[in-house]
Amino acid sequence: MQTTAINSFHALGLSEPLLRDIARAGFTEPTPIQAQAIPYALQGRDVVGCAQTGTGKTAAFVIPLIEGLAAMPKGSPRALILVPTRELAIQVQEVIDTLGRQMHVSATTIVGGADMQAQVRGLRQRPDILVATPGRLLDHMWNGTVNLVPMKILVLDEADRMLDMGFAPQINQILDAMPGERQTLLFSATMPADLASLARASVKNPVRVMAAPPATTADGITQAVHHTTHDSKANLLVSLLGENKDSVLVFTRTKHRADKLGRVLGSAGHKVAVIHGNRSLSQRRAALEGFKRGTFRVLVATDIAARGIDVASIGHVINFDMPNCPEDYVHRIGRTARMNATGRATSFVTAEDRGQLHAIEKLLGQPVPLAAGSQAPASPACGSEQPTRHRYGNGRPGGRQHAGRGAWQGTPRH
Repeated sequence: MQTTAINSFHALGLSEPLLRDIARAGFTEPTPIQAQAIPYALQGRDVVGCAQTGTGKTAAFVIPLIEGLAAMPKGSPRALILVPTRELAIQVQEVIDTLGRQMHVSATTIVGGADMQAQVRGLRQRPDILVATPGRLLDHMWNGTVNLVPMKILVLDEADRMLDMGFAPQINQILDAMPGERQTLLFSATMPADLASLARASVKNPVRVMAAPPATTADGITQAVHHTTHDSKANLLVSLLGENKDSVLVFTRTKHRADKLGRVLGSAGHKVAVIHGNRSLSQRRAALEGFKRGTFRVLVATDIAARGIDVASIGHVINFDMPNCPEDYVHRIGRTARMNATGRATSFVTAEDRGQLHAIEKLLGQPVPLAAGSQAPASPACGSEQPTRHRYGNGRPGGRQHAGRGAWQGTPRH
C-alpha cells in the first residue's frame, strides 16, 4: 500500500497536457484513493481498490488509463471499463471526455437500451476505450463488432454491484475473451466475501489499496431514522421536503412504488423526476440531467441509481423503503456529502424493517440515531421474533438475484 503522502497531481509524474485537463476539471489535489492507486496503476501493476462512494474512484482509474493509452498505438480499443449500470457508464464517459482532451484519448459507451447501430458507428471511430455494461458488450461480441483480443487494460468498476446484479456469468465470459497478458484494475465500494473469487480470477499479484474501511460512510453525512408505518410514509416525506430547499434523492424498493410516489409528490407541488430500470435510456438521462441542473428538486429512484448518480449538490438522501441488503444502505446515502461536502440521510423504518436496520447498524458498527420527533419502537413481546429477511430480497435463501442465468436468455440488460 502506498505510504508516501501525495498532495499534488504534479507529484504523480503525469504528463503536462493531462495535468492541464485535471486542473481545468477543478481537481486540486488527489483524494486518498487516487493518491494510493494511481502510482501503482502507472507502473502497470494490477490494483484492487476499495473506497466509499464519493471519494473519486473514477478518476483513480481514468487518470492512469489516459496516461498509459496515450503512448499506445491507435487503431483499435486498448482498454475496457466494465460497469454495472447505464448511468455509471455515462458518468465514466464524461470523466474520460473531460480528462482525455489534451492527450487525445477517446472512449465510446456500449450499454443496453441504446441504439446498437449508433454504437457500431461509435466503434468505427476507433476509440481508445470501451465503457460497457456486461450484457450489451456480449451482444456486440456475439455480433462480431467488438474484439477483446487487442485489449491491454481491463477495469472492473463497482465490481460488487455487478455481482449483486447477477452479472457473474457474463463477466466470466468476458474474462475468458480477454488476453491473459493485461493489466487489471478492480474497484469497489465494499469488499463482500464473494468478490474475492472474482478478484482471484481477474487480477495477478495485485496491490491492494483501501482509502477507508469498506463499510464506513462519509464523515459529512448526518444520519437519522424515523420509525413509522407504511401508511404514514408519504405524509412524512412531504413534511420533510417542506423543511428546506435541498435537492433530495428518494429511494424506493420497487419500480411501481417509485412511479406512484412520483405522482404523489408531483400532485403536492414538488418538481420531481423518476428513474428506474423500466425507463428508457433517454428518459433516465433526462431525469438525471434535470436533477443536476435543478429543474427537478426531487429524484425518486430504485437502487439502479445508487451507484451512477454523480451530483455534487445532493443535500438529502431519504430511504423511503429500506434497502434489501446492508451494503446498499452505504451506497445509497453515499450519494450525499460527496468529496468532503455535508448532507443528510434519513431512513423510514417500519416494524417489518427493524431486522434490516439492525443489520445495517451491525455493518456500520454503530447505531443510526433516532430522528427528532420520532419515537423509538416498543420492544417486541417476550418470545416473539422479527420476520426473517433474505439478504437480497429475492425470496431465495442465499445467492444473488439472477445468479446462474445464461448470457443470452434472461440476462440483465443494463
